[in-house]
Amino acid sequence: MPTEAAPPRSDEHRITVLGAGTMGAGITSLALGHGVPVTLVDVDQAALDRARARIDHQKRVAQLMGAVPEGAAPGELSTTTSLDSTADATVVVEAVTEQYDLKSVLLTEVGARTKPGTVLITNTSSIPVDDLAGYLARPGELVGTHFMNPPYLIRTVEVVQGPRTSQHVLDVLDDLLRTLRRESVVVSDAPGFVTSRLLHPMINDAARVVQEGTASAEDVDVLMVGCLGHRTGPLRTADMIGLDNLVDSLWVLHERTGDERCRPCDLLLKKVEAGDHGRKSGRGFFTYERTEQLS
Repeated sequence: MPTEAAPPRSDEHRITVLGAGTMGAGITSLALGHGVPVTLVDVDQAALDRARARIDHQKRVAQLMGAVPEGAAPGELSTTTSLDSTADATVVVEAVTEQYDLKSVLLTEVGARTKPGTVLITNTSSIPVDDLAGYLARPGELVGTHFMNPPYLIRTVEVVQGPRTSQHVLDVLDDLLRTLRRESVVVSDAPGFVTSRLLHPMINDAARVVQEGTASAEDVDVLMVGCLGHRTGPLRTADMIGLDNLVDSLWVLHERTGDERCRPCDLLLKKVEAGDHGRKSGRGFFTYERTEQLS
């Protein structure tokens, strides 16, 4: 076993984020707003170009809402289609599509490039962390860090400690989250952990209510907000998550738990097939202006 280095100081973090989609851009915006440099990686140069515009917009929104430290110098953003930057990162965040094969292959490649002691974060919403850790030569370096969307505004983070996650990794992650002014709640490893295990079947149920004609999407959300105190409503939340990501997560939960409530309902499947993926596509259960798609 290699000797693990001491955790970096707060001003020494260098983050590489893998995936320039909704969550990758949001996590990047969060880090940059708190002065931490980020290299954003994606295989698609066009996705990186779109992400830059989204990140600029999100940083302005975060500043207007007082979600960044006053007077803080923003971190520097670099973008690339190469994984080479992972070799010098202190933290690598995997934020690609919720597909087991894609994540496992990517983490295998990254684990072979990073230095011992580098923290590897998976932002999976449903796949058990230890399932993915098994693809690493140093499985103790992987931890689940489930940022909520939008991560540059939501201050609480679900941290998933796998059975092989090392204390060094938890210490570095704790320092990073403090730098980002995030409050973490550490939970044990399981399919869907806490947030997705509770939220995603509930969203599926809400979509099924609309599918069955009991109520419109608008009325479902109004009732959930007004009567039950849900902050945004389950179906607007689904649009924010991305209906394609939600369906992927539900299939993972269904496969690993056998819970029929996690089988994606027909309405969700039809919307995904039609390309109605939520805010990022401009249409899901609701429709969105371009500025809303960027946020």
